[in-house]
Amino acid sequence: MDVDIWSWVGGTQRQLHEAGNAGLAMALGDVPAQALEGRYGQLDVVAPAVAQQAEELQQPWLELFARYWHVIGRVGDRANGAVALPDARELAEFAERSDVRDCPAASAAAEALAITLGNTDGPGYASERLAILGRALGEVAPDSLAFSGLTTQYVAALLDAGTPAEAVAYAEAAVQRLNAAGRQASWELGAQSARALLAAERGEDALAALEAATGLKPDDPVAKARREALLRSAILTELGRIEEAVEALPDLDVVGEHPREWVEWAAVVRLLSITGSIANSWQLGRILRQWMSYFETMGGHRARFELALTAGYLAVARQGIWQARQLADLAEAVLPDLTSTEGLPERIAQLRSAADETAEPAPPGPREELVQYFDAADGRVANPEAWVGWLWPLSGTDLEATRRHTTTLGFLGYAPVGAEIYWQTVVEKGDPAKAEQEDIAYLTGLLIEADQDDRVVELAARLPEPENHLALARLYRARERWAETAAEAELAVAGGSELEGRRLWSGAVQQLGDNVKAGEILKPVMDAGIGEEEDVWRVIVLATATEDWATVRQAAAKLGMPLQSTEGPIEEEWHLIRAILPAPDGSQREVLAVRTGPATARLAIPQPRGMEYNAGDIVVVDPRPLEPIPETEAERESFVIPFAGVTILRPGGYTSWFFDGAAPSEEEWAEFNELMAERGWPMWVYSDDNYKVTHPGTGEPLPGVFGWIAVPPTVDPSELDAVLDDATEQWVHPLAWLDLAREVGVETERHEHIVKEYGL
Repeated sequence: MDVDIWSWVGGTQRQLHEAGNAGLAMALGDVPAQALEGRYGQLDVVAPAVAQQAEELQQPWLELFARYWHVIGRVGDRANGAVALPDARELAEFAERSDVRDCPAASAAAEALAITLGNTDGPGYASERLAILGRALGEVAPDSLAFSGLTTQYVAALLDAGTPAEAVAYAEAAVQRLNAAGRQASWELGAQSARALLAAERGEDALAALEAATGLKPDDPVAKARREALLRSAILTELGRIEEAVEALPDLDVVGEHPREWVEWAAVVRLLSITGSIANSWQLGRILRQWMSYFETMGGHRARFELALTAGYLAVARQGIWQARQLADLAEAVLPDLTSTEGLPERIAQLRSAADETAEPAPPGPREELVQYFDAADGRVANPEAWVGWLWPLSGTDLEATRRHTTTLGFLGYAPVGAEIYWQTVVEKGDPAKAEQEDIAYLTGLLIEADQDDRVVELAARLPEPENHLALARLYRARERWAETAAEAELAVAGGSELEGRRLWSGAVQQLGDNVKAGEILKPVMDAGIGEEEDVWRVIVLATATEDWATVRQAAAKLGMPLQSTEGPIEEEWHLIRAILPAPDGSQREVLAVRTGPATARLAIPQPRGMEYNAGDIVVVDPRPLEPIPETEAERESFVIPFAGVTILRPGGYTSWFFDGAAPSEEEWAEFNELMAERGWPMWVYSDDNYKVTHPGTGEPLPGVFGWIAVPPTVDPSELDAVLDDATEQWVHPLAWLDLAREVGVETERHEHIVKEYGL
């Protein structure tokens, strides 16, 4: 984005604030951070909402801004490909409109489209990317921040076009143009220049270029450290400096949440594994298979192909011959989705040849005893990949071997393969109506995981009751078709499936919003003692949500949980928890609360206006901790357990009021806190140590403080205003509570003056 756009954003925020659109103004400023910091849950909610409001307000530049960051949030770190291509093309077309073309950010739409095309099939779309970027670069000068980003993508496109020497020359010329304009290249351009040098087999120059770029300002500061470390490792690996490369390589837990880095990371790991410096394990193979599935979902066709070949050679190296052959098939299946396949069939053939030339590991015992060996294996050290190969000759003929073989295939990410074998065994060669319930459950799970919904329906049609209804209910639950899940599960219960049928039925009915009925459906499981502890807890949650306190007490007794009261609502004082609740922008908030019962908590922290909950509200929580309880006593003392919020049980009726200003002395602040606590008015500071306000006399920054105070419905706003007035009148710097003053109609101008004087 061009530097001018940020000035425009600031001005637009002020205009929105003045027009009473404070929520939109705040969201506008946070959208870029959401994209760069990986807050995608928020981004996917907020950015489209901002774009829609901008369209309604007839502000096309604002709409472009929101749509651009939403696309970048998808195609940047998340590396979306074909699934984002329609939106990226629409964005580029939108940027060409007459009322948008002059926006400082218009050229960034071309960059977003080029990235999306590269994610889909880099080499296949290289020519189109060069054309798009060339046109955009023709409209911006080197003194624009857009220049560096567009140039970075142009160099990337040249590399995908197979012209590394041209990429090197182009990058060097671009840097010279930037320097002549008094500007520095971005870190991303410096890193792309290093990639070009590496591709041109100039490894030492590539390392020098990367080191020279390390001090440059990044466009994506959050990702710089790991991306720089990964590129450094790749260069060092090519230079044969293996020990340094291993040390530089980011760990899996660092790159695991960042799809943009997966293909390069896997390629480096493959090279390092050849030297024995990196472990080549079945766990690695499973992870790469998961990454392939991600790119299949997101339309990252070239990435899926490259990962398949990388994973295939790693499988060959650890004698996972069956897996290498499957991966070759998966790579071949990608070819129809690619725009260019030049040289790719030959690479697949080379992988297959390598697999054919590699010997499979010897099984641990005679073929007829392999099932017993499998069952006796230590699950902590057993190699499921090897077991798939050993059991394959028996699978499809020996039912016990087939069960173990196909479920292990599913565990390793090859559910369609396992589903096909199991289908042939149970359905094609046998009679599913006479099959064991265990086999039907396993087969249904594999078919669902393999997205073979039609086969689940076909299977169900050949099953007796209640298995036919259970199979369909499992399918509909997986697809979140709740009404159909409930209907089929109810029929399963009528047919005699008391445990699984009631679980499925209750869960679906709860999703449909009927907690009362969901509890009634599941309660017989608890009464009959046929369920597990988890079922009892679910009954507690559902009964709490409907205030069926008798059932809550009955369930608590089954769990051996003592309660102080014997009837009526359970409102005890247990311990602090963290209630995880939804925020309007799609994110989640942690709110301190006091647990008051098995599945209830009272919120203790005032919330900003616009939230659906506030201090004093009683909420239902899922009593399963979202984080493991620390093992040591010392850690447990400071640990506050997080629980997921389910619903608001009873609003407290509290109203929050905002305060803002220069921070008082520690003694004054302690007295203020004590006063609020004595009155039972929850108060919480939302600012941190970085928050500063402006001294009205000197212009120097002062430590600031802002937050919210919540008062119960019995307290009139004028009472809070009077208390705040008395409590702060002796402070050196005044506190402002403008919204409260406007509500009360007292000294509004004074508070407006404080806000203006201190720059609040």
